[in-house]
Amino acid sequence: MGDLDTHSIYLKVMEEMGKHIAGKKETMELLFLAVVANGHALLEGVPGVAKTTMTKTLASIIDADFKRIQGTPDLDPKDIIGYTYLDENKNVVVKKGPIFTNILLLDELNRAPPKTMSAFLEALEERQVSLGGSDIPLPKPFTAFATQNPLKVEGTEPLPKVMADRFLMKIDVDYPSMEEEAQMIRIKERNEKIVVNKIIGINDILEMQEQAKKVNLPDEVVKYITSIVNETRKDIHVVMGASPRADIAFMACGKAKALVEGRNEVTIEDIKFLAKPVLSHRIAVRSTGGIGVNGIIDGIVASLGL
Repeated sequence: MGDLDTHSIYLKVMEEMGKHIAGKKETMELLFLAVVANGHALLEGVPGVAKTTMTKTLASIIDADFKRIQGTPDLDPKDIIGYTYLDENKNVVVKKGPIFTNILLLDELNRAPPKTMSAFLEALEERQVSLGGSDIPLPKPFTAFATQNPLKVEGTEPLPKVMADRFLMKIDVDYPSMEEEAQMIRIKERNEKIVVNKIIGINDILEMQEQAKKVNLPDEVVKYITSIVNETRKDIHVVMGASPRADIAFMACGKAKALVEGRNEVTIEDIKFLAKPVLSHRIAVRSTGGIGVNGIIDGIVASLGL
């Protein structure tokens, strides 16, 4: 699968991230998978659980251009995608926004107004921006991470499902364990200025993305993916099941996971591991169900056996 030893690179990336982040191994793995799968990820968690720190650290390790935008109620589309203006000679000048980068972090996306969310997500989907009457493609590679606070946190609105569906995965970032919290204190204590070692460049990422496409997806795994997605549409606790984008996300993330683990074939275990990140933001649950979205996904996986 090419000259690049993706598995070794993955281990080095995880090791480097582990020097700066306490615990959170699964979260860091999912972040890296989003990059290799050439998709975008939504991170959900209360403020202060290292969502921003993890994405900035990963961008530094990749030696990629990184930009961050803070979601606010007055954030305008032009603050993300850019704008045009006339200079003193009446020439149209294009001022590119921060979305023209390799790794973009939009903090607290669900504080932004709906028209800004729409413009941002359209750019993610199309991987281009319309400015000054022409379509300008975004750089390659390009991965966007957006964070959102859980519902009921002051000043936030839920991200509409039709928008959330644009993200390959939703990664839940929980409170740290007491051990992780103690480790975090020690990391902060010794690191006055964090120096992150560069492990890979953007050309390596582009090669990994191409390698991932060539990973084999057996028929039995395809059948398992379509079975899980179909079950979300039949569950009595679900108002709206997952769209076909979920199938594509399972395929892309499953191939990325197999690749970074040094395998040439996606397994059913890969799909089980990805079930919550791929499905949790795509299905709407009845408020009277009493079962959280993750409980429903666990039930679906259990019902399919294997």
